[in-house]
Amino acid sequence: MPPQRVFTLPRQQSLLLPAVINPFVQDTKLTKATIIKCVLLGIFLVPIRAILLSLVLMVTWPVSVIITFKYPLKGAVEPMTGWRRFMCRRVMAALGRAYYFCMGFRVVVKGKQVSSSEAPILAVAPHSTFFDGIVCIVAGLPSTVSRVENLATPIFGRFVRCLQPVLVSRKDPDSRKNTIQEIDSRAKSGGSWPQVLIFPEGTCTNRSCLITFKQGAFIPGVPVQPVLMRYPNKLDTVSWTWQGFSSRTLLLLTLSQLYTTVEIEFLPPHIPTEEEKKTAALFASRVRDTMARALGVPVTDHTYEDCRLMISAGELTLPMEAGLVEFTKISRKLNLKWDNVRKELESFAVMASSCNGGRITIEEFARFLKLPVSPALEELFALFDRNGDGTIDFREYVIGVNILCRPANTEDVLLMAFKLFDTDEDEKITREEFTALLRSALGVSDLNMTKLFKEIDADSSGFITFNEFQAFATTHPEYAKLFTTYLELQRYQAIQEACPGDLQLSGQAGSEENQEESSTSDKKDD
Repeated sequence: MPPQRVFTLPRQQSLLLPAVINPFVQDTKLTKATIIKCVLLGIFLVPIRAILLSLVLMVTWPVSVIITFKYPLKGAVEPMTGWRRFMCRRVMAALGRAYYFCMGFRVVVKGKQVSSSEAPILAVAPHSTFFDGIVCIVAGLPSTVSRVENLATPIFGRFVRCLQPVLVSRKDPDSRKNTIQEIDSRAKSGGSWPQVLIFPEGTCTNRSCLITFKQGAFIPGVPVQPVLMRYPNKLDTVSWTWQGFSSRTLLLLTLSQLYTTVEIEFLPPHIPTEEEKKTAALFASRVRDTMARALGVPVTDHTYEDCRLMISAGELTLPMEAGLVEFTKISRKLNLKWDNVRKELESFAVMASSCNGGRITIEEFARFLKLPVSPALEELFALFDRNGDGTIDFREYVIGVNILCRPANTEDVLLMAFKLFDTDEDEKITREEFTALLRSALGVSDLNMTKLFKEIDADSSGFITFNEFQAFATTHPEYAKLFTTYLELQRYQAIQEACPGDLQLSGQAGSEENQEESSTSDKKDD
């Protein structure tokens, strides 16, 4: 009988699941009645609105050409003044309002926008759709951050030029540094530049939470005015996320509504403290907390990197949501880069290839390790299974491998394991020695261990050297933790025989807690 735990495994609160598991999915369900209504309205509304939008664009494009005629976009760019600025802030803003009105948007503005000298930066969240550009119109066409490629877009590229955006180039290795310097320069211009409007989340979500804010808007250390966006409509036809309707479908659905309400609320400016001026991450976090409270939604540590992992999960034939790990938190606490997590995802995909839903059961875990289900394996599986649901998802796998397995993969532990296998102390493990210990330790009876032995025996010499043993353990860290778990169980059983009344698994019950506390990257505050 495997030993029974007296209490649940301790878990660090900072690594528990987020309040919102997947903020990148649009799960609007269209009923038959809704579809019929959209079709009937769309037959009349879509053509009319398309004609009106075309007329507005026919007027807006030449106006934007006049405003930006012979005006530089790169180099020593100066803010627009005189008639150019008037036409941009008045005429273009009015045409922008007409454009969204023709699409059926009803705009409700709350709060008061302050001047550029009071708050040089506007931080807008949550960012959930390409329709969010309406906030630029309401805010009087402030500067934005835009990709260089957007300037080449037919018609709309000329509109972007009117905003005098801070340009970002994927081809320029210094782009991020130059972007931050330009934002800092404009933010500290004393009001000569228009406000800089930034969506600090950096990607679209479903508005169920606020994800991690990027630090670019907060590095200058100047007052920031938070701006909230809400779409309080019965049917969500605007959310454009990584899983859900395409942009074309959303546009047609939106044009088929009688009207679409958008609320834009300007909160009081957040004036940074001296501590926040020195630490942009703290400044960003506190602004996000203020906005989350006003919206009544939780915050999570998801980022755009989670979206990249979602795409990678899909490419590896896993469910896309399997790639969500709250990258900001995991990378900070476990000291991991995106490429490291991507490699872990590949390993997980190999293990989870035969299971549905991207979650691993103990049987699949055992099959991957080429071992039977045993008390030691059950203990190891329980350490990985942080929420106790009987399965391991990718997030639990990343935490388990990096907190539990890699610290156990030390040379001392591996040398101890090697010596236990090497019963005749000739510094090599034969197939008989290998099989004998596995049968004793893990209850292997009829299992053929030839395949596992051959994997470790890299040079096919018929025996395993310590270098081969160590190399295999490095690429398969689960085995090192399995071995230490087995030793803990052996010690527990010895204690039970000596003191039958003692039911506490002293070494193992706290093993994960000790492992987590011993990880230097995991000592950071959440």
